[in-house]
Amino acid sequence: MAEWIRETTGGRLYPAAMPPDDVAGLRKQADSWLQGRPGRRLQPDDWDRVPAVIRRSMAQIARECIGEGARPVRVLLFDKTPDSNWSVAWHQDRVVAVRERAEVPGFGPWSIKDGVPHVEPPVAVLEGVATLRLHLDDCGADNAPLKVALGSHRLGLVPADRAAAVAEALPVEVCEAGAGDIWAYSTLVLHASERSRAHGHRRVLHVDFAAADLPEPLRWLDYVKE
Repeated sequence: MAEWIRETTGGRLYPAAMPPDDVAGLRKQADSWLQGRPGRRLQPDDWDRVPAVIRRSMAQIARECIGEGARPVRVLLFDKTPDSNWSVAWHQDRVVAVRERAEVPGFGPWSIKDGVPHVEPPVAVLEGVATLRLHLDDCGADNAPLKVALGSHRLGLVPADRAAAVAEALPVEVCEAGAGDIWAYSTLVLHASERSRAHGHRRVLHVDFAAADLPEPLRWLDYVKE
């Protein structure tokens, strides 16, 4: 487990991490990608269209979290609006995106999401993954900020039917943010969110970073051209 994950409660805020003009530009790009949908899995070519300063800055934060080899391996975009609103129960993110399916002991079950193979890896792999969430809009208490159960990332894999009880027994942080803020999390932290009560957008760029390679022949779905 990366040192920053051991030493933190599972999340860390990087306030005003991105220049306002670049965040505004990415908001416009996000709308063209989403076209009114609540979310989309971005492909490597999409990542290249994110402003370079944002890609570089997120990678630098990831390196601070998990080491010099940190690279983006999964990119998601979300937007909660009055017309597209939802809540998410307590859970852990347990799957990773890979280039091709290959049967390796300890990896499974498998699924296909937007044409990309996804798999649940051993917990040791997930312990080395950091999730960065760049907020493209202000996210106050009424705009469905993420809630995280502090310290839950140290508990390994928590059974889905136990997630709520485990989270409710721990201190909970409500991760409010301003546009341009980044929250960095251990991917294993238990988290949840409510339906938004705001009247605007809640756009978030969610990027998973990994530093270690997967066991051969598995390979991450790398977003950086080799």
